[in-house]
Amino acid sequence: MIFRQLFHAESGTYTYLLASRSGGEALIIDPVLERVDRYVKLFEELDVRLVKALDTHVHADHITGLGELRDRTKCTTVMGKESPVDVVSMRVKDGDSIEIEGLALTALYTPGHTNDSYCYLMDDHVFTGDTLLIRGTGRTDFQSGSPRAQYDSLFNRLLTLPEDTLVYPGHDYKGDTVSTIGEEKRFNPRLQVSSVEAYETLMGRLNLPNPRLMDVAVPANMQIGLAQDEREHASWALDVSTVMAAWRAKDSTLVDLREDSERRRDGLIPGSVHAPYPRLGEFIEPGGILREMALATGRRIIFYCAFGERSRMAVEASQAEGLGNICHLVGGIDAWKKAGGAVETPA
Repeated sequence: MIFRQLFHAESGTYTYLLASRSGGEALIIDPVLERVDRYVKLFEELDVRLVKALDTHVHADHITGLGELRDRTKCTTVMGKESPVDVVSMRVKDGDSIEIEGLALTALYTPGHTNDSYCYLMDDHVFTGDTLLIRGTGRTDFQSGSPRAQYDSLFNRLLTLPEDTLVYPGHDYKGDTVSTIGEEKRFNPRLQVSSVEAYETLMGRLNLPNPRLMDVAVPANMQIGLAQDEREHASWALDVSTVMAAWRAKDSTLVDLREDSERRRDGLIPGSVHAPYPRLGEFIEPGGILREMALATGRRIIFYCAFGERSRMAVEASQAEGLGNICHLVGGIDAWKKAGGAVETPA
């Protein structure tokens, strides 16, 4: 496995790069905007293709690299369903699996530092964001933080993991890089409390200053969605009423770009074809099934995903391959369902 722990000194942020092999797919956790050039260089050096970039929560101490990495690598952005961010490509909930070739992470909803905080468990590694730090815990005094919720996330979720589970935090300010659940149980001073009330009192007495970049970072990190304005791309950005009419008329082929886990959880538009976004290239390149379908039938292809980001990128990728008559559903299946569109569960 390829594993890199990368550090942004100004904010004390750890970013994690994961891949199962050279030449394969990669995932990055909590990227920092200022370090994107370095990440892209590292992808090239390690011969990996970034397919997913995820944030553990809305950060207040640095600007996320999610949007820039999406724009430069066409990767899928991932955050929890509770996140107030305008648009990400994929939203996960507690227990969902985030998969790339050869690796899978389980999403653990761990609110408290913020109300959208998640940790991610991969075998004997847990990436704890700002929920559990090495000999500390994330502050709970802004962004809908809650010491009581964090106590539950710590004592009833993370600390129930096997004691040899490796803890990789989202930040460190002392030079530590990794710990274990067992170490934190024994030596983390914030975990030596006897009750939720004691933890709430402890956290209420911290009186920490706000992060230096908070007033800049939080607004910037709330607006990272890829523009999908129908007026700007009127020929291929279709609103939901137009796509519903096409679906009823059966004059277009709808193509679902989401992953199996999303389709099982949220359903699909009846009659749509499945072409997972990470494998889009093989579907639209010469000999690919979508390319051959478009050329043979002349039917319009309408991509859709969860919220419209992946489908917009799929249109652009198809156009770069010389395919015409390719459109996408603005707002994705989220917009379809809100408009009352028919949905079925996959067989």
